[in-house]
Amino acid sequence: MNIDVPYGITKRLNKVSLSEARARVTDALKEEGFGILTEIDVQATLEKKLGLHIDPYLILGACNPQLAHRALDADPGIGLLLPCNVVLTADGEDAVVSIASPRAMFGAIVPNEKIAAIADEAETRLRRALDQVT
Repeated sequence: MNIDVPYGITKRLNKVSLSEARARVTDALKEEGFGILTEIDVQATLEKKLGLHIDPYLILGACNPQLAHRALDADPGIGLLLPCNVVLTADGEDAVVSIASPRAMFGAIVPNEKIAAIADEAETRLRRALDQVT
């Protein structure tokens, strides 16, 4: 499955199960101050609601409380773009991890220096977390 898109930060984990990838990603995000607020099992939802079978596909909602607070203080409407979404999916024997780029997501709002600085910091932390995942 190709989810390497310009508005995401993507990494392929060769011969890593989805459950192992989830554990590694969660640990790496924690090191950067992010916790997982939500988990959506898209595969299970589509099967239950529509009777469709798709490859495993999880969406994790990651949040760094300090960054979220600063962003909400700068622009209360920013909550529409939170939390940071992390997608985990399988492609054959590999796990694929993709994180929404805060720079791309926050670029949707009117230019705001405070928000841009927060988006830069969030993206730096998320990239560092993904770099740690092997």
